[in-house]
Amino acid sequence: MDPTCSSESIYNLIPSDWKEPPPPPRYVSVFKAAVKDEKQKFKTAMKTMGPAKLEVPSPKDFLKKHSKEKTLPPKKKFERNEPRKPPVPLRTDHPVTGIQSEKNFLNTNAADVIMGVAKKPKPIYVDKRTGDKHDLETSGLVPKYINKKGYGVTPDYIRKRNEEVKKAQEEYDNYIQENLREAALKRLSDEEREAVLQGLKKNWEEVHKKFQSLSVFIDSIPKKIRKQKLEEEMKQLEHDIGALEKHKIIYIANK
Repeated sequence: MDPTCSSESIYNLIPSDWKEPPPPPRYVSVFKAAVKDEKQKFKTAMKTMGPAKLEVPSPKDFLKKHSKEKTLPPKKKFERNEPRKPPVPLRTDHPVTGIQSEKNFLNTNAADVIMGVAKKPKPIYVDKRTGDKHDLETSGLVPKYINKKGYGVTPDYIRKRNEEVKKAQEEYDNYIQENLREAALKRLSDEEREAVLQGLKKNWEEVHKKFQSLSVFIDSIPKKIRKQKLEEEMKQLEHDIGALEKHKIIYIANK
């Protein structure tokens, strides 16, 4: 008989609402996010087996035949008149040997040292207490140039050059003075200044009248050019009128 079917079965002692407890939480490192970001940072840049943005070579720059071969130097014309090298000595030729000198080198060297003039020491100077030595002739401490015959005298070529420069300056000054005398400035009288001022104002009124006669709609290039030209003329006349009204004394070039 099946024990599960009996009312006194052991399985009836287990409560029906019992559930299995959940497993304990899994351990997660606090450095997981940092390690993941660092791995992705250094791994993504090398996925293409090289630089990510690589310029694609042009199909026209393909490898051509004999393009990597070394070029030979240009051919030279062979000439038989060139000097030849000395011939190789023969096998039967032997160098001269057995020659001995009767000179006594010990006595000769001793006599040269005894009879020779003593070598003068090279002048030096010491600039530090540690004993650093330097050549005195090239140091500039020896007053050897002030004892020369022509010391302090201006050379002839510099004197000649100064005279040429002075002569050229005088000629230039005379040329400038002559031009100033020829183009002397003339002062405008009050009547002439007033006449010029009135003429400028009259010209401004004429240009302004032409400007007012322009059409309202400037819809073509010639109209735009004409309007710009009239504005420039009016601006220049206004500048001249302001200069004459501001300055009472006017000078002009005497032609």
